[in-house]
Parts: sequence; C-alpha cells; structure tokens
Amino acid sequence: MNEISQTLVQTSAEPRNWFETARRHRALLGSLFVLVFPLIMPFTALAVNILIYGLYALGFNLLFGYLGLLSFGHAALFGTGAYLCGIAIVHMGLPWYAAILMGILGGVVMAAAIGALAIRTRGIYFAMVTMALSQCVFYLFYQAERWTGGENGLRGINVRIIDIFGLKFDFIHPLTRYYVVAAFVIAALYVLSRILASPFGAAIEAVRENEARARASGYNVTLTRLIAFILSGAFCGLAGALMALHLSIVPIEILHIETSGMVVMMSLLGGMGTFFGPFVGAAVFLMLENLVSLWTVHWQLIVGAVFVVCVLFFPAGIWGTILKWIKP
Repeated sequence: MNEISQTLVQTSAEPRNWFETARRHRALLGSLFVLVFPLIMPFTALAVNILIYGLYALGFNLLFGYLGLLSFGHAALFGTGAYLCGIAIVHMGLPWYAAILMGILGGVVMAAAIGALAIRTRGIYFAMVTMALSQCVFYLFYQAERWTGGENGLRGINVRIIDIFGLKFDFIHPLTRYYVVAAFVIAALYVLSRILASPFGAAIEAVRENEARARASGYNVTLTRLIAFILSGAFCGLAGALMALHLSIVPIEILHIETSGMVVMMSLLGGMGTFFGPFVGAAVFLMLENLVSLWTVHWQLIVGAVFVVCVLFFPAGIWGTILKWIKP
C-alpha cells in the first residue's frame, strides 16, 4: 500500500516538477525561441519590430503586471531612449554602443523624474499624472527642434557597421540587424528573470497584492514603487534606443499618447504579470496590424474588436490563459 502511495505521489509531482523547471529556466527558453523566431516569420523587419515592441511591453509589464501600477506615460520613457540614442549618434558622433547606453540612461533619468512626481498617487490619479507628464515630455522634445528635428523627427541615424571587438557586421543586412537586436533582448530577459527571482521581485508582488500588509511587514512601499518605475524606464529606454537604430529616424509620434496606449493593449493581450506575455501581445498586435492593413485602412477597428473579445473571454490574456491550461 505504501509503495502504491509513493508511486502516486511521484507521478503527481512529475508535471509540477516539469512546470517549475520550465519556469526556472524561462529566460533560457525565451532565448532559444528568439534565436529561431525569424525563421517562422513572413519577413525579418516584422520580427525585429515584435522584439523591440515586446521589450517595450516587457518594461511596462514590470510596472503594470508585477507592481499593479497602470501608467499612460510610458511613451515618454520609450521616446526619450530613442531620441537620446539618436542625438548621441547624429549630434555627438558617439559609436552605436555608447548611443544605446545613452538611450538606457535617458529612460532611467526620465523614469526617475516622472516616478518621483507620480508614485505618491494611486489608481486613476497615477494614470492621469503619468499621462500629463508624458505630454509635457512630448512638448519638450517637439520644441527642441535644433536637437530633435521637431515635427519632422530626428533623421540621419545611420549605423551601417556593427564593430564588436574587431569583428565587423553589416547592420544593413536584415538577419544581422535582427540578431543584434535579439542579443539585447536576450540580455534583458535574463536581467528581468533575475529581478523577479530576487527579494526585490517578491517585494513588488507583495506591494501589488496588499500594500498595507507589505508596509506593516517593513517594506518601504514608496521606494519600491520608485525603483520599479526606474527599472521599467531602463527596459523601455533600451527598446527606444534599438528602435532608433532600426528605423534610422526617430519620429515625433514615438512620444505620442497613442504609443502609451498601444503598450497597454499589448500587455493586456499577452497577459499582464506573465514573463512572455508582452512578446505574445506585441506579436499578435503587430501581425494583426500588418495582415488586416492589407485588406482595409480601418485595421484599428478589427484590432479593437479582437482586443475586446480577448478582454471578455480571456481576461488573463492569451499567454496567461495558456499558462492556466497547462499549469498542473
């Protein structure tokens, strides 16, 4: 009888062990998928866009999905990263890697500035404050025409050769461009995985679940919110810098409120609070945009209908629902 019970316990533990093993190695599994992703996409440029917007949504999801703060101002972080990367190349003549670091730093500084003003508010007030501050950033970059190009955007971000320790790669080649972007995305996946597995990752989820209990347990809730916002800004700044290199221009629309709304849709479509949800949401959104726009200029209507259906019938998002189905 004991042998039968032991066998049943081992059998029931196997799927749980499989799921936990996959969760522990989620960054590795995500990296492997990123490496083969362009092989299953219709064209490489779409795959690059999905990676970049997925990274942007990843940064937003750290704040929204894991901490529970809904921001309508993340376009400011994304756009600041893009503009500072472009300014570093066009106006300062810095190499591509220094420009990317400038973009990350820009996202961090902008997140610290916005976060310091917004994190003391809650709920809809936090969303409105971040949106208002984002619009201020939009106006600031719009007026700095000498540096940003104003209405025409910043042009001339031409990176043709990627030089890594003496090895030169043709950045114009689509696959080379994809894998350069993929290298940064893979690094970001590992960094996020370590953040979530750290005590700080437990702290931000504790604040999300019960702020009063987290404060009573000794957590500095205000500081936790600010650090999470700054980390979110680092990911979004990196995504913006990669977008500037990918497009060779930075359009002023990158700072528009629509860019903030788009990342909210991507996160909800994929599944907020999930590791791969932002990339799934970005893939669904961008593929729908590319496919439906071939048939009609009113593609937003179709994408909006799909979004409503997902919210009504898959409130956990596409990837979140899949996890619920396969989780033992």
